[in-house]
Amino acid sequence: MNKIGILSGKGHLPIAIGKNLINKEYDVKFFCIEKFYDPKDYRKFNYEVIKLNSLTNIINALKKSNINKIIMAGSVKRPSIKDLKFDLNTFKLIKNYSLQSKGDDKLLSSILLLFEKNGFKILDWKKECKELFSKDVLITKNKPSKKAYLNLKKGLDIFRSLGKVDISQSTIIQNEYILGIEAAEGTDELIRRCATYKKKGDQGILLKLSKYNQNSNLDIPVIGLNTVKLLKKYDYEGVFIDKNKCIILDKNEVIKFCNEKKLFISNVVKNWLKTINY
Repeated sequence: MNKIGILSGKGHLPIAIGKNLINKEYDVKFFCIEKFYDPKDYRKFNYEVIKLNSLTNIINALKKSNINKIIMAGSVKRPSIKDLKFDLNTFKLIKNYSLQSKGDDKLLSSILLLFEKNGFKILDWKKECKELFSKDVLITKNKPSKKAYLNLKKGLDIFRSLGKVDISQSTIIQNEYILGIEAAEGTDELIRRCATYKKKGDQGILLKLSKYNQNSNLDIPVIGLNTVKLLKKYDYEGVFIDKNKCIILDKNEVIKFCNEKKLFISNVVKNWLKTINY
């Protein structure tokens, strides 16, 4: 039987994936990256804490636990080069990464390539966890307004330019004007920051999409209860997310909250610029 190791960073995505696989009777162990996980979230699970500073030590921990398939999930701040131990595997990673165009997705892809060369298969968890994704165009009872669709059109137009470089999953648009693009602060801080820029007019929307060149097994766009609570707090109309590529954590709770608070969640595909009707 395959034993799956989940290299777990910050956030609830690793737990959501792990629970789904465990419910399907997979043998799962979490390898929680030090400083990027909350111990209380993993008390009920089989887990081990690992340090990010030596890839050789991580590989040895996986082999010791007889892991043959791995998943990487959750956010991790890129380590400073001064904190890395220059063992052979770390040196290979730096060499491979330095030969590629820079960006977080390229770094993650380089790490996965190194794991594959050491005998670990990468599990395409999306095929096993289809329940985590929403396929319906309209996810909530509340529908986007005409002004929301106009903002969406503007956001998609901008995304065609920005999406092909390794930046940004999230954008805030109001009055068909880009208020902000997600940087290192993350989506929640983007929502707070852009609230101070809002003008008289429509409420504004959040648009959250996967990057064009994004490794779809690694850096998955995610929204959760805190995201929609912030949208309500700062009086946004709702959020458009990437169809089949964005996960709603605690989906039932999120949808219930949005229905009660008159927020919308709607799926969108990037080529909607050709088909959108409003």
